[in-house]
Amino acid sequence: MKRILVPVLALAFLACAAAEPRRDPAWSFGIIGDTPYSETEEAELELVIGEINLEDLAFVVHVGDIKNGRSRCSDQTFEQRKAIFQRIRHPFVLVPGDNEWTDCHRASAGGYDPLERLEALRRVFHAGDRSLGGRTMALERQSSDPRFAQYRENVRWIFGNILFAAINVPGSNNNLGRSRTMDTEHRERMTANFAWLDEAFRIAAEKRLAAVVILAQANPGLDWLGRMLVGKPDGYAELRTALAAHAQRWGAPVLFVHGDTHHYRVDTPLVESVSGKTIENFTRLETFGSPQTNWVRIGVLESGAQPFVIGPGGPLQR
Repeated sequence: MKRILVPVLALAFLACAAAEPRRDPAWSFGIIGDTPYSETEEAELELVIGEINLEDLAFVVHVGDIKNGRSRCSDQTFEQRKAIFQRIRHPFVLVPGDNEWTDCHRASAGGYDPLERLEALRRVFHAGDRSLGGRTMALERQSSDPRFAQYRENVRWIFGNILFAAINVPGSNNNLGRSRTMDTEHRERMTANFAWLDEAFRIAAEKRLAAVVILAQANPGLDWLGRMLVGKPDGYAELRTALAAHAQRWGAPVLFVHGDTHHYRVDTPLVESVSGKTIENFTRLETFGSPQTNWVRIGVLESGAQPFVIGPGGPLQR
């Protein structure tokens, strides 16, 4: 299993929390993503799960891409991956990634209908109203709203004084610009996603919670690398606008967690559209991804301007 030093950006972020008197996190949760892509990574992931299972975590979230984009998107693959994740003893939540549905039309992936594969993902990973994992937790699904009955993968829960909301925003340009059918799917799904975000921030404000954590698979172009689109509309422009608006109205910490571009980092990349100033209360965490097999532990402080202490794997080093 590969181990990596914390990048400078992450160290700088940790310093913000460390500037206050030393305090231990009240509780922690784990993030993984973009893995496993091969049999070798399956073996590495088993070691990571063994490490995760030794930790006292509230829950673990996989932010999508449970296989590589060329392997088959079969029911057998989904069930095999589910069996791996069920070895996690903590509550486990999966956010859908492009490799398991939007990209399944590729011949190498089996030439599936992406929409049919999304329904298969929902059957395997999003049945019932509780999480997966050895120990489960209750989830609120957007499908409980008749207007958005199909979006079982959009889930929400509150732990401590933090609200968590997962939205289905995959890579491959968010399924926009490939066909009329997929463009329609994109518009309908993003309508559901925006409604889910609106409701999440409304609830957080009403309950006077300390922070909101948003979980998605794609890097929605929060940096120049994610915006290099040639000959296609930008599938993430509206999401960036919505994230900025919510963060500015909310005022308290917002943590946006994603995978997709396989580059572990913690930074503040979102800026105001007019002034170009950094939106300081919005933090982005991108988790490790293939070929790096690792997990991220996020500790939550009970008080303070910055509630999150973020570090790669294992016990937090502060």
